[in-house]
Amino acid sequence: MTSRRSPSSTWTESRGNGRGFTSVATALSESSSIHSDTLYHLTRDVGLELVSYSILEAEPDNEEAQSLLKVVSSSSSPQDNGEGLRFSDGRRKVDYVLVFHQRRHASVRSPASTSVSHDRLSIVSNGNFPQGSDGKGGGGVVGGEAVSVGEVFMELDSGEANEAAEPADHEMHLIRQEFEANLLEAGLEIERDKEVKAHGLSFTRLHAPWPVLCREAEFLKIKVPTKTRYDIKEESALSSSVWRKLKQLFQPKVPPQDHGPTKFLTHCFSRDKLHLYNITSKDSFFDNATRGRIVYEILRRTVCVRSCQTIGITTLIAKGVYDSAFPLHDGDYNATGHPEERNDRQILHEEWARYSAFYKYQPIDLVRKYFGEKIGLYFAWLGVYTQLLVPASIVGIIVFGYGVATVDTNIPSLEMCDERFNFTMCPLCDGACDFWQLSTACGTARASHLFDNPATVFFAIFMSLWAVLFLEHWKRRQISLSFSWDLTGIEDDEEHPRPKYETILLQKRQRKQKNKKKKKKKKNQIAIEKLTWKDRLPGYCINVSSILFMFGLTFSAVFGVIIYRITVSALMAMSPDPETKSNVRVTVTATAVIINLVVILILDEIYGAVAVWLTELEIPKTETNFEERLILKAFLLKFMNAYAPIFYVAFFKGRFAGRPGSYVYVFNDYRMEECAPGGCLIELCIQLSIIMLGKQLIQNNIFEIGIPKLKKLVRTLKDKGVEKKEEDEKPPQQWNLDYALAPFEGLTPEYMEMIIQFGFVSLFVASFPLAPLFALLNNVIEIRLDAKKFVTELRRPVAARAKDIGIWYNILSGMGKFSVIINAFVISFTSDFIPRLVYQYMYSQSGTMHGFIDHTLSYFNVSNFKPGTAPHNSDHADVSVCRYKDYREPPWSPDAYHFSKQYWCVLAARLAFVILFQNLVMFLSLVVAWVIPDIPKTIVEQLKREKKLLVDLFLREEKDKFQLIQSLFAKDAPVPPADHVLPLPGRYNTLPQCPTQAPDDDDGGPRARCRAASFGLYTRKVPPSPRNENSRHTAV
Repeated sequence: MTSRRSPSSTWTESRGNGRGFTSVATALSESSSIHSDTLYHLTRDVGLELVSYSILEAEPDNEEAQSLLKVVSSSSSPQDNGEGLRFSDGRRKVDYVLVFHQRRHASVRSPASTSVSHDRLSIVSNGNFPQGSDGKGGGGVVGGEAVSVGEVFMELDSGEANEAAEPADHEMHLIRQEFEANLLEAGLEIERDKEVKAHGLSFTRLHAPWPVLCREAEFLKIKVPTKTRYDIKEESALSSSVWRKLKQLFQPKVPPQDHGPTKFLTHCFSRDKLHLYNITSKDSFFDNATRGRIVYEILRRTVCVRSCQTIGITTLIAKGVYDSAFPLHDGDYNATGHPEERNDRQILHEEWARYSAFYKYQPIDLVRKYFGEKIGLYFAWLGVYTQLLVPASIVGIIVFGYGVATVDTNIPSLEMCDERFNFTMCPLCDGACDFWQLSTACGTARASHLFDNPATVFFAIFMSLWAVLFLEHWKRRQISLSFSWDLTGIEDDEEHPRPKYETILLQKRQRKQKNKKKKKKKKNQIAIEKLTWKDRLPGYCINVSSILFMFGLTFSAVFGVIIYRITVSALMAMSPDPETKSNVRVTVTATAVIINLVVILILDEIYGAVAVWLTELEIPKTETNFEERLILKAFLLKFMNAYAPIFYVAFFKGRFAGRPGSYVYVFNDYRMEECAPGGCLIELCIQLSIIMLGKQLIQNNIFEIGIPKLKKLVRTLKDKGVEKKEEDEKPPQQWNLDYALAPFEGLTPEYMEMIIQFGFVSLFVASFPLAPLFALLNNVIEIRLDAKKFVTELRRPVAARAKDIGIWYNILSGMGKFSVIINAFVISFTSDFIPRLVYQYMYSQSGTMHGFIDHTLSYFNVSNFKPGTAPHNSDHADVSVCRYKDYREPPWSPDAYHFSKQYWCVLAARLAFVILFQNLVMFLSLVVAWVIPDIPKTIVEQLKREKKLLVDLFLREEKDKFQLIQSLFAKDAPVPPADHVLPLPGRYNTLPQCPTQAPDDDDGGPRARCRAASFGLYTRKVPPSPRNENSRHTAV
């Protein structure tokens, strides 16, 4: 960098507080870096300390030129400058905030530091300063000196209590200087606090002026409303009008985002067509969310080449240059003034983020306007899911009510409870357990009928179709939102590499360069532009091995609970207390499920952190790739963790226990556990209900409420001592309040808990028909809880654009198809539905269920017990045969204890039912998906209408331009003859009139050819004629 100094570029002045300072103006080119070598050595040569600087860019008008060099006073209150949402001039909005932390260092002073104070250097630069006419707005720079364009001002003042900056902090300071200088070159305006803090938080405010907003909006293809609007066609049927009136009762009181039944025609922003847009105010044309997104795009692609080879604010945050970066909320969320004066945040807090508004619809359009499309789509999806849980809950209640109504007339339950049948069952454990009567399990049998009845099969089919209906309804809703939010036809934004990817790629390049220096230099070396699979191979290997280890850990936890159940059952069976013996199953089942729940909650948190770590090892290039891989890993681990105990009870418990005289043992001492006499379905119901309710109550609600509040408390206590003095002097600004909030960490945890809940509702719903009801009650609270968290407890996220919910839809679709298979196997193998059908239509003499219990129980001769396994002290000394639940040949049969013919008939019927159920439900699902179109008919018509209106709009614009140019040049043109008048072009008549020629012309010459109209036809200066007259073109 070359510098020049003039006599007028250096001056000295004394401030009101007595501190003297020297200002040095050095002319720089607009593209020069603030922390260039010349400037850095200049500070070292004069023995100055390089500290924080202030940057501010002003609008070109005179009023803002007055305040060009002003910095924000620490005593300004939020009420003085638009509630802390504007620059110190009270006019320009704060669109984004960068935060960095000045760290406290040990005092390192020179020998002369005790008597000579250190000077500070404060730089104010923008690369393009207007000339000031007086010294009023000079930020302490007075004397009437004219400020030359492109100068950098170095303000030298005393800093008596300052510590010397450490080398690492000095490097961070230089990086921030270069980064913010590049932001200025990109057109942003920057403002910093006037006070230079030795330690503590420092805030940099960014503002995007109108030209920058226009440039970036055109680059990002942001759709904006035009002046043209049209009526939206609404159904005029009586039923639709009644439905609209009923819905009006549940609508939140928010200002309408559209103008009633009309909609503005939208088009991608273009600076050439500003006259077409509905621009009432440049300050409010782009809303705050859009302004924040535009500034974030600039921050994301701004580079730091000289100080560090990085791109974007995310990399700088990862390296610790900045603590955080975020857009501001629209002020406080507590409404204090008139209802009409509320900002969007206050409206959302009043009408959306309150538990008292649980019965109202969500203001999705306002959510999208404030938080962006990605978050808006999440809450819209959650709302659709919750709404469709209402019919599923009603049907589930009806199915459960049917079980309650028919429990007293259920013949198998009555037979099991009837003591006259006197079924003596084999001991539940070896040695210590005695024979027992089947009638003692009467309560279990009656409870099992509540969930295991013929209506359960209908409910399973209904829920499988419900899952398809939900996905189809969401697709239609998503298309409707895409139309109303102008997301149709948008392209995916180009993403920059992630910080870690950049770092590893830079390290690879450096290693490559070192290797080249050792070898002979080769010409035309191709630069390394990306990482290959070889670079990721170690991460892939660790991923596979870690996931397999996590699966083993999950199975080990399930197996540990199985061992707990077996041992506790044996210990309780040996208890002399008869009451303890009678409650063995209930106690063991309840405690085991609670242990399972605790293990699931702990492993969930571990797996979430492990999934992030494993995804980082894969070194994804972009945030989208990172998010998709993280979602797949987290879903796989959490799905296995949540459903492994349920799968065990549903499909494995009791299947491999053996039979009396030939049981399967664990560790040679403990028998494998068996299902209850009423079947394993009631245990599956208990397991599912406790895990589902426990996860929703503890993890989804208590964790979501308690952990953020605990983090906020810790963060407040941590910053309280540092900022205590400053808080006493002035009220906190909006950026201070927002920094105290928790950072937004993405929607993955929100989606994940709903996806796991969707699995509880759809996968094993045949065993627990009340699952949709409990999910509905949870979601009603979850919506308001998430809303409150986003409005009051989280920093405002960047308004991210999204066309759909992404990979989550594929996961939902896969789970919907998987639920068909699971429910088919649950009904076939876990419940007694198929054995009852087989008995009633093949073995029952009366065609009823009488005798079903006796049919399902096999005989065992007690003399065939292995030594030491028979009951030691039995109260049933005369028992010679006991019963157990299985289809086996009796001891007097030649094939004693082998599977009987009934077993193979029931197995064949079960497999046939699985095949029939799957094909039937899949066929009905395809029919439902075919009948319901993905795109609503009204949306198709409106899209066609919008396209036609856009074409008409641009044709009309071209016509107006044509007429304007024609009128301008017609003023100076000679009046043509009466028989040669140039016609006015109509809508489709945009070609100039051809020379007339008589139809009976006999000269045989070529006819004059018409050519397309061009604005050059009407220019006063005609360019030289080319060779071909018919191919003449003129430049506009």
